[in-house]
Amino acid sequence: MNWTFGHIDFSTYPAYNDQPLGIKYSKENTTLRLWAPTAQRVIFRTYTKGDGGKLIDVLQMSREDAGVWFVKIDGDNHGLYYTIQCQIEEKWMDEIPDPYAFAVGVNGRRGMICDFSRTNPTGWDADKNILPEHYTDMILYELHVRDFSIDEFSGIKNKGKYLAFTERGTRSPEGLKTGIDHLIEMGITHVHLLPVFDFLTVDENHFNSNEYNWGYDPLNYNVPEGSYSTNPHMGDVRIKEFKQLVKALHDANIGVIMDVVYNHTGLIHHSYFNQTFPGYYYRQRDNGTFSDASGCGTEIASERSMVRKFIVDSILFWANEYHIDGFRFDLMGVFDIETMNTIRHELDQIDPGMVMYGEGWTGGESPLDEKFRAVKSNAPRLNRIAVFNDDFRDALKGNWGTPTSLGFASGQTLNEETVKYGIVAATNHPQIIYSYVATTKWAWSLAPSQSINYVSCHDNFTLYDKLKLSRPDASLFDLARMACLAGGLLLTSQGVPFLHAGVEMLRTKQGSGNSYNLGDNINQIDWSRKALFSYVSDYFKRLISIRKKHPAFRMTSTAQIQQHLKFSKHYMPGVVAYELLDSANGDSWNHILLIFNNNSSPIVFPVKRGRWIEIASGLAVDEEGLGSHVTTSAFVPPLSMLLWVKDPNFIL
Repeated sequence: MNWTFGHIDFSTYPAYNDQPLGIKYSKENTTLRLWAPTAQRVIFRTYTKGDGGKLIDVLQMSREDAGVWFVKIDGDNHGLYYTIQCQIEEKWMDEIPDPYAFAVGVNGRRGMICDFSRTNPTGWDADKNILPEHYTDMILYELHVRDFSIDEFSGIKNKGKYLAFTERGTRSPEGLKTGIDHLIEMGITHVHLLPVFDFLTVDENHFNSNEYNWGYDPLNYNVPEGSYSTNPHMGDVRIKEFKQLVKALHDANIGVIMDVVYNHTGLIHHSYFNQTFPGYYYRQRDNGTFSDASGCGTEIASERSMVRKFIVDSILFWANEYHIDGFRFDLMGVFDIETMNTIRHELDQIDPGMVMYGEGWTGGESPLDEKFRAVKSNAPRLNRIAVFNDDFRDALKGNWGTPTSLGFASGQTLNEETVKYGIVAATNHPQIIYSYVATTKWAWSLAPSQSINYVSCHDNFTLYDKLKLSRPDASLFDLARMACLAGGLLLTSQGVPFLHAGVEMLRTKQGSGNSYNLGDNINQIDWSRKALFSYVSDYFKRLISIRKKHPAFRMTSTAQIQQHLKFSKHYMPGVVAYELLDSANGDSWNHILLIFNNNSSPIVFPVKRGRWIEIASGLAVDEEGLGSHVTTSAFVPPLSMLLWVKDPNFIL
């Protein structure tokens, strides 16, 4: 097979929009439609097992219109495994499941015919999506299925499995809540799951071993990963158990966001796309070789009609069959804007509250002009699709790739303007001097709902590790205060707060900046740290509660922020201060004052005279008040946030 494609105009091939592609099951018969316009022949085989087992039948698929091949087998074939094999340019390609496969056998090398009604857990028909009224109402919590429960002391039986999310009443040896009870206790609204589709690198034949991967190497896009199930050899088990995970979270009033990775495939020449239509699904350089904006060897050509159709169909399948509440797009900057807005339009037909956000960048250069791509600079052209605010991230903890670089939380001064930029969710605000912002010189966000505010995620160092690497002189207690300062900024700023699982217990990966395959000892959530740093967990929990109860921190428009959020004109190095005025967004608190001090010593900051109720100071937070002050100045402890509310009944 010639793997250069510079001479091919892929736009000349017919698109197909008639019957659904892939397997269609009924008790009477099963059909398969495959789009493979360059194939000369296609063989359909059936087997008793997903790996090995007996070959049952070999059928020739028939050619239909627009490059589609068709086969039909009679009877109730639930549980039957199958493959297809294309002959292209006189060469027989690999024997594979079709790219649309909705169920597979072990390691995803054969498809499975599945009656999905048999995979529904009890109460599934009554299961409802958990969707925010506004994006800014969400508290996102990014979590890897295995990391969540694999710790020896998690108190969870189904360690590393989907079913871990169904276990209630789990406790650490110290008696503190773990698992789903911890998520409920923290008050997060949506779990963002790292890839749970079927990925390449973990051998499901040895799924109880310490083999580990984040899962950013897609194999079968429409099937749950088997290593997180209790039996990957039975194709329907992973489906039912993932649905049980979704339902358990929904029952706890927590939504489920899927991390989807359509920008590249784990395999290249042997990918299931290339085995059905070589080259079509990927962009090429001028010399005809695969381009690599993903940094993983390829990039998906989302602008081509049948690639766009595959992505849209896949997203809708997860949303409809698995009741997924939203999607996070890995390297969204690889995709064309039209595809992303098409997904938005199609999800709106299910519910306009469905969530979409992604990384507004690529992992390398792309031949598709940037003006057509869903990068951060084009966020205003993305319809209700949010983008990660890496400007705020780097402002808070320092440059992501430089271990020793400082951010505001670790004591850097003279970057206050970039912090302010994050506080207003990268929107346009008259008090920000955009030329002073370190990383982006303009307001790329049309509304606060477009900014996903974060300080750490699965990529790069955990917040604690980054603070420790950049401030080796700091005590453990000071590192905890820095983490709380960063958390305070995230949870009180406008936009959508995004927390890396375990940040509330100072999660460590032992200083690793890229732990995608480093195993449980590095990646697992160490539940003993919840007891060790209970005051940090309590700080995050209390701030989450305040954010959820007080809409001033969740404004929904740029105009609201411009009207109600006023930065202090009094400048001190390492200090950012602002007020939320006039019952912002209908808040019961009429006048809120926030001061962030990253200095290693306390400061005294001028405030308007009045009676101020102290809500947060240092590591203490109490929505009912820690005390009150009649004063014209505020004492702000080192490395901390001060949150005061003005008493409207006080008469000067």
